[in-house]
Amino acid sequence: MVSLTDKAAEKVREIAEAEGLLGQGLRLQVKGGGCSGFQYDLYFDEKPTDMDQIVDSHGIQLFVDPLSLQYLEGTEIDYVEGLSGAGFKFGNPQVKGTCGCGSSFSV
Repeated sequence: MVSLTDKAAEKVREIAEAEGLLGQGLRLQVKGGGCSGFQYDLYFDEKPTDMDQIVDSHGIQLFVDPLSLQYLEGTEIDYVEGLSGAGFKFGNPQVKGTCGCGSSFSV
């Protein structure tokens, strides 16, 4: 299962409204790349594919393809704000290591 925190769902709705994307789902993908091997990709998508797992989290539809789902199982996505900036933070229990820049991971 993949989920959003209340704060992350609120931020997704805020972005969707500002960008005119209300009604679209949020696509979560894991792609090869980065200095640790994998990277997260998060973007709005109009509709799921036939292969996608669809998860409703706080009223936001998450679209996850089967390949990405194996790396995202148990992940909670939060939205954090701090002195070094703001953004979505992936709490993935499967991660064994991350890179120095924090944008890629290994399992």
